[in-house]
Amino acid sequence: MDFTIRLGLAAAATAILLAGCAATPTPQRGAAQSVRADRQIEAQASAFEAFMRNARAIDDKFSGPAAVNEGLRVGAAYDPKQMEAGMIAYAAVAALQDPKFVAGVRKAGKDGQLAKRLVARPDLATTLPGADSGAARANAALYRQGEALNASGLRVKKVSYSVQHQAWSQVFVPDAKARLTRVKQISSAGYRPVAGDEARLYAAVSEGGRRGGPASPVVARGLAVAALTVLGDGGKARSLLNEPKSGMCLRVAKLNLYQCLASAGPYYEDIYCLAMHGMMEPSSCATRASGAPIRTAQR
Repeated sequence: MDFTIRLGLAAAATAILLAGCAATPTPQRGAAQSVRADRQIEAQASAFEAFMRNARAIDDKFSGPAAVNEGLRVGAAYDPKQMEAGMIAYAAVAALQDPKFVAGVRKAGKDGQLAKRLVARPDLATTLPGADSGAARANAALYRQGEALNASGLRVKKVSYSVQHQAWSQVFVPDAKARLTRVKQISSAGYRPVAGDEARLYAAVSEGGRRGGPASPVVARGLAVAALTVLGDGGKARSLLNEPKSGMCLRVAKLNLYQCLASAGPYYEDIYCLAMHGMMEPSSCATRASGAPIRTAQR
C-alpha cells in the first residue's frame, strides 16, 4: 500500500543520511568463582534488559487511541547510545555467570598486566582461557532477548492490519506533530530504573544456555568488560561500552520510527510504526549483537 512505499523511502533516506538492601536480592551465583558486575555496568545492562522486557510485553489488543499511545510510549523508551552500552554490559553480566570464564581470567591475570592490555585491545578477551564458554553464554543471552522481542513485534505488526476493521483505527491522529514531539522526548529521557530491575536483570542472565560461533564485536567487548571486572578494574571497563555498528543499528531504528510516525496518518499506521521500528528493528540489533545473521524485516 502507499504507506508501505512511503516507509520504505523513509528508511532508505535514513540509511543514506547515517551512511545491597533486602529489597534487592543478591544475584544467583552458580559457583564460588562468580563475580558481581560493577554497579555502573549493572545499571547499563539493566537499561537494555528493562527496555527489551517492557517492549515485548506491549499488549497487542489495542482497544483505542490511548492503547496505541501507551504502546508508543513503551516502544520509544530507549536512548540509542544508552542501549548500545547496555548490550555490551548485558553480555558482560552474562559472561560473569560462567565459572569457566571467570577462572580462566583469574589464571591469565596473575602477571598483573592483563587489565592494561585489555583496555588497549579489548578484542584480546576472546583469546583468554574459558573465553569460548563465556562468549557462548553471552551470545545466548543476547539472542534470547532479541528473538523474544521480535516475536512480540510480529504479533503487533499483524494487528496493525487486522485492527483496520475497527472504525477508531482509521481516524487520523490529531495533532500528529505534538505526538511525534512526545515520542522524541520519551526517547531522549532514556532508561529510568525502577525497584526490582536489578533482580530482573540477574534472573534473565541466569537462564543460561549457550550459543556457539565466534564472538561478535559486542560480545568481545562484553568479555573484556567482564574480565576487567574479575581483575578488580571494573572502573576501567566503562570506557569499553561502545561499538559503532551496533550503535548505528539502534540509531537507524530510532530515526526510522520518527520518520514513520511523521508519515503516518490513522492510528493503525502508528501501530505499524511501533511494530516495525519500535520493536522489530531494535530486536534485530540485539540478535545481530549476538553474532546471528542480520534479519531482514518483512513489510
